[in-house]
Amino acid sequence: LSICSRTVEPLEYYRRFLKENCRPDGRELGEFRTTTYFFSSGSITTADGSALVKLGNTTVICGVKAELAAPAADSANKGYIVPNVELPSLCAERFRSGPPGEEAQAASQFIADVIENSQMIVKEDLCIANGKLAWVLYCDIICLDYDGNLLDASVFALLAALKNVQLPSVTINEETGLSEVNLKQKTPLIIRKHPVATSFAVFDDTLLIVDPTAEEEDLGTGTVTIVTDEEGRLCSVHKPGGSPLTGAKLQDCITRAITRHKEVKKLIDKVIKSITPK
Repeated sequence: LSICSRTVEPLEYYRRFLKENCRPDGRELGEFRTTTYFFSSGSITTADGSALVKLGNTTVICGVKAELAAPAADSANKGYIVPNVELPSLCAERFRSGPPGEEAQAASQFIADVIENSQMIVKEDLCIANGKLAWVLYCDIICLDYDGNLLDASVFALLAALKNVQLPSVTINEETGLSEVNLKQKTPLIIRKHPVATSFAVFDDTLLIVDPTAEEEDLGTGTVTIVTDEEGRLCSVHKPGGSPLTGAKLQDCITRAITRHKEVKKLIDKVIKSITPK
């Protein structure tokens, strides 16, 4: 009976659970799926930093490639950060091969906004020689398995991958004017803020559930993503249409996001500690 009703009337099926303050997968409304991540430098040998994040069944990998380029004329003391989110057809039936679809483009723009608004990386830190040379960080975020809440997983994977980046020492030879790269002398990337995203699906215009699955996103009347940093500062609120939220509901989301930030930070610190040579 339950399988039939989930297939025929999925929204009614969900409402029966939500009335009891739980979800079909056994989670409470404010509970995240199991979150795991690890640095995957070995699996992407061409990347300067990489990480794989799993949020329930949603799996995202981020690879960061650092290249040298001349700064733009109007930003002589700044480097570049170029994020790109890919949703290949292998990650879910809803996606097709070919040029990036609307959802991938929106996710790429969201990531670019998070980088800018949070100031996680200051572009001036990527400058090597004013007007002459700067780093470009290409951040490719690829979804391997899609089951909702792409944005939280993508921000987490990006942050973890950036924390894994080691940049070689670069100097400019004054006689030749050419850059000289010392691969033996590497330093970690300067990360000034640690943004973490927390997403919610809205059910029936009023009920908020955290970390929605793909099914929950489809059945909901809207979604909202809150991004905070380690100081509890609000970096961005991303609400692509859907049902409006009251000020009180939004404040509830922000409070939950601040708690989530602590959980993610603890997880990152734990993994870094486990791989740091004693």
